[in-house]
Amino acid sequence: MKAIRTALVAKIVVVIDDNPLILEATGGLLRSWGCSVVTAESCDEALVRLAETEEGRRPDLIVCDYRLSRGLTGVDAIERLRSAFRSAFEIPALLISADAASPRCEVGPRAYHLLYKPVNAERFHAALVEHLHTAPALSARSAQPIGN
Repeated sequence: MKAIRTALVAKIVVVIDDNPLILEATGGLLRSWGCSVVTAESCDEALVRLAETEEGRRPDLIVCDYRLSRGLTGVDAIERLRSAFRSAFEIPALLISADAASPRCEVGPRAYHLLYKPVNAERFHAALVEHLHTAPALSARSAQPIGN
C-alpha cells in the first residue's frame, strides 16, 4: 500500500486546462500527493513553464482537458507537448472530458487514457498511478525539449 501512496512523489505532471479554477484545484490535489506540478492554460504556456523547471525536464505525465480555448483540443495539446521532447517513449497522458461523445472518434485506446467528468479524487489517483507504472522506464534527464 505504501508503494501506491509514494508512486507519485517527485513525478512531474503537466496539467493543461483553460479554466484557472480547475488548474488551481487539480494542481493542489496533485501536490498533496507529492507531485511536482506544472499548470498551464495552453500547450505554449506549458512548454515555457517546463523550460523553467529542472533544466526543461521531460514530464512524467500529462493531464489535459479535452476542450481548450481557441478551438484546440486536449489531443492537439498532448501531441504538441509530446513532440516537443525527443524520446523513444511517449509521455503517458490522461485526457479529461465532460462530453462523452466528442473524444471517442478521435482518441485511440493506447494513446490516451480517457476520463469523463466528474472525476473523483480516488479514480483520478488510480489512473495516475496506473499510467506511471505502465509507462516505459526512461531516465528523467534523457529527453530534452526540441529547440532548447
